[in-house]
Amino acid sequence: MEPDHRRPARRRLLTGAAALAASAALAPLTSATADATARRRTPDGSGYPPVHWNPASPANFTAANRPTQYPIEMVVVHVTQETYEDTLRLFRDPAHKAAAHYVVRSSDGCLAQCVKERNVAWHAGNWDYNTRSIGIEHEGWIDDPTWFTDALYEQSARLTAAICDRYRIPKDREHIIGHVEVPGTDHTDPGEYWDWARYLQLVTEASWRKAR
Repeated sequence: MEPDHRRPARRRLLTGAAALAASAALAPLTSATADATARRRTPDGSGYPPVHWNPASPANFTAANRPTQYPIEMVVVHVTQETYEDTLRLFRDPAHKAAAHYVVRSSDGCLAQCVKERNVAWHAGNWDYNTRSIGIEHEGWIDDPTWFTDALYEQSARLTAAICDRYRIPKDREHIIGHVEVPGTDHTDPGEYWDWARYLQLVTEASWRKAR
């Protein structure tokens, strides 16, 4: 049975978002209606789960040519502190000055891609980490583990496994990190209820299944 997710009081995704501007982190983009109309696609590279293309405003990322211009060496795990729909809407807002590459919906693990991997998304609040990482937002609140559903963990792990395999990123806690671990950030996500042991196991299992 799905947990009863009554809409919580709205909280701001980024603390001091204006101060983070050109190197922000976390954040948001479209709605259920956009889900129905967004173009379904699979990112380049084998093993990727299907995603819906929901582009962020160009004002919320830096166009680049990764991994040629910058190496891709990490995956950064975020929690939105917003609903999936509000997260996508915020990523489309040019005044927001933040976006992640992907957003995972809690109820069913639906994946939205908002920034192409070759571009530098403003998700980590640290320019160096932004240039070298892929940011994945997960719908929910850090103090409510009911948002971290089986579907969310499983689909996110499939995505992270595909990213790691594509860029030869080790599947360990030095290379798959939480936003809280980014130097200089004031964020605490994914928080104490994020099950890292389970997540890394799912990432490893997803790569095993692909290799079989």
